[in-house]
Amino acid sequence: MAHNHHPHPVAEANDQSPFGSSTPEEFCARHSVAHSSAYITNPRGLKLFTQWWTPLPPKEILGIVAVVHGFTGESSWLVQLTSIFFAEAGFAVCAIDHQGHGFSDGLIAHIPDINPVIDDCVSFFDEFRSRFSSSLPAFLYAESLGGAIALLITLRRGQIWNGVVLNGAMCGISAKFKPPWPLEHLLFLVAAVIPTWRVVPTRGSLPEVSFKEEWKRRLAIASPRRKVARPRAATALELLRVCRELQERFEEVEVPMLIVHGGDDIVCDPACVEELHRRASSKDKTIRIHDGMWHQLVGEPKESVDMVFGDMEEWLRSRVQRAREN
Repeated sequence: MAHNHHPHPVAEANDQSPFGSSTPEEFCARHSVAHSSAYITNPRGLKLFTQWWTPLPPKEILGIVAVVHGFTGESSWLVQLTSIFFAEAGFAVCAIDHQGHGFSDGLIAHIPDINPVIDDCVSFFDEFRSRFSSSLPAFLYAESLGGAIALLITLRRGQIWNGVVLNGAMCGISAKFKPPWPLEHLLFLVAAVIPTWRVVPTRGSLPEVSFKEEWKRRLAIASPRRKVARPRAATALELLRVCRELQERFEEVEVPMLIVHGGDDIVCDPACVEELHRRASSKDKTIRIHDGMWHQLVGEPKESVDMVFGDMEEWLRSRVQRAREN
């Protein structure tokens, strides 16, 4: 059945605010979505910011979507608009700010070890899912580094997910964006001695090479919590390690997945998700590489954004249908 897509709410943003001239409350009300947030404290004593969006009654909840943001990202600002998009489509959506990101505690953009971050996601997502009927299908939606985190979540024992939507997933860092050769090889030394040194001269700032539309780039940079900074040595080393670990484990990936990627993404190489698609054991796997699109698909012109996110909504709805029939 052809579903009538609602547009992605980024169309209502301006270069200063994701909500345009509305308040966040007005914006959510206009999209018939309820929003709440809470701080949780993880076992390491860090306060982490969590939030969730649900479709307002009488709309029924079709399933759950857990959102995993990327490196230097956050669950608010632009990612929040995608969460509202999924909630408006009928999903209960939750998200967490990783340590050092958004409103959460921790040294800014510092992830010397991905495993505690995965622990945080797993414990919050499990708690959120427990608020709803266990018969509701649950999905992960992940952007960039979040894609690697989402895949690692599904590889944890006991983690049952009905599907993963990977948007610009980081399964390998593009050679165009990696640190120059000697540095990549010396990184482990630097990381051992000064783990928090902001060393890595990645080429060009992330927003400049990620968002095609100029006004959306300005909006991304306008987030008061966005620190446009180079990754610290230990974090850079860990990101490279995570990519290597994932690449060694592609065959273990069994979760149904929709991989969506910009063909001209110079941050996360499309070749890496093509390899993931080829090697994953998933019975249900779809890949869409969009020619000419960049790393941040929400940063493309309106027609492209609506098409790409409309595809994601369609995919989620059809997997909800499958879960109901089984």
